[in-house]
Amino acid sequence: MALADDLPADEVRELLQALVRNACVNDGTPASGGEERNAATLRSYLEGSGVDLWSHEPLPGRTSLLARLPGSDPDAPTVGLMGHTDVVPVTPDAWTRDPFAAELVDGEVWGRGTIDMLNLTASMAVALRHLATGRVRPRADVLLLAVADEEAGGFLGAGWLAEHAWDEVRCDVVLTESGGLLTDTPSGPRLVFAAAEKGIAWRRIVVGGRSSHGSRPYGADNALVRAAEVVRRLAMHRGGARITTAWRAWVEALGLPDDQREALLDEARVLDAIDGFDDPEARSVAHALTHTTWSPNVVRGGTKTNVVPDEVVIEVDVRTLPGTTDADVDAELADVLAGLDNVRWEPALATRPATASRTDSRWWELLTSLAGEAHPQASVLPRTTTGGTDATFFRARGVPAYGAGLFSDALDLDSFSARFHGPDERVDLASLGLSAAFFREFVLRST
Repeated sequence: MALADDLPADEVRELLQALVRNACVNDGTPASGGEERNAATLRSYLEGSGVDLWSHEPLPGRTSLLARLPGSDPDAPTVGLMGHTDVVPVTPDAWTRDPFAAELVDGEVWGRGTIDMLNLTASMAVALRHLATGRVRPRADVLLLAVADEEAGGFLGAGWLAEHAWDEVRCDVVLTESGGLLTDTPSGPRLVFAAAEKGIAWRRIVVGGRSSHGSRPYGADNALVRAAEVVRRLAMHRGGARITTAWRAWVEALGLPDDQREALLDEARVLDAIDGFDDPEARSVAHALTHTTWSPNVVRGGTKTNVVPDEVVIEVDVRTLPGTTDADVDAELADVLAGLDNVRWEPALATRPATASRTDSRWWELLTSLAGEAHPQASVLPRTTTGGTDATFFRARGVPAYGAGLFSDALDLDSFSARFHGPDERVDLASLGLSAAFFREFVLRST
């Protein structure tokens, strides 16, 4: 892993620890996040290095920091390095260690955000500072976007910047989260980079009833009882499969036996083939990559124990495959809930289409080349992200965006996935240095 030899992982580690300790927890409410704290930490780290620094704050405390290093060639491209600075909430009792202490234990930094994605945000900032203070100025412009609100859809961060400050954040390629991880396959190790992601079509379902006294439930029009049926139907719904180009490429690259490969590429048989997987995580991911998914995750309703509720609201996380429209989502939901009275729905919080970037571009070739230097034993495989990232705001405007970085042998795709949004989140020091070197080299070799 010579790629990381001259970039000290300890520098990334110290910055990562500071970002974790700022505890910029985004619970989805406008007043949460407090990303101004991480913006201030990054500003302090980058000041005096020769980069231009400025920020935007759509709401108090929801700060996104931008940093630009002009390149030596005005005709060279602009490379965007985009990392978010907010983290998801925690359940402290589920953790072995304090989730915001950022302890270094046995070569790993522990804490909320060390995987998603403060590790990469810190690596990007260190790479930028070294580019700015190095003896050779890169030919390409470098733009660091340390953005707020990714964990609630990015509408106060990257989405806001794309809509209100596009001239400031326009670039030729963007690197962000969800890539550079090793995974074992039947045909050998693969290194995955995200080139696409599913769409978001969240729905808010409003279930009505009639208020009455809770002591007389027989024959009552109870909205909660009707809502339970809505949740049951959504939980049981699988929908039709769709074999996308990305799924086909993934399956073809795995080196599976012919009968298993053919079943996984057949829309009529793919669900049965997925159910045959031994690993529950593999089943979950494979289903998500071949189906629009429906997950009822929030229920609100009722006012008092002895009052039959007249309204219950259910929020459903719907993730769509490429080509699925809002009209398709509504039509499928109508089929699932057919026959239920006093039920309506509406878009909730976030709606955006699936997006993808080409894998036959010079940017993908550069990713592949750098990956080969760090992990020569592994070939590169494009990945579709089942969750949402800020990459979608740039892809929607024609800018190729990839989930990238480079991680060590100690952190494979399964370990990464288990720690993502989970307890005992942590990252090893070797991965921090390797990602920082990767971002630096990508900039230097982009022209």
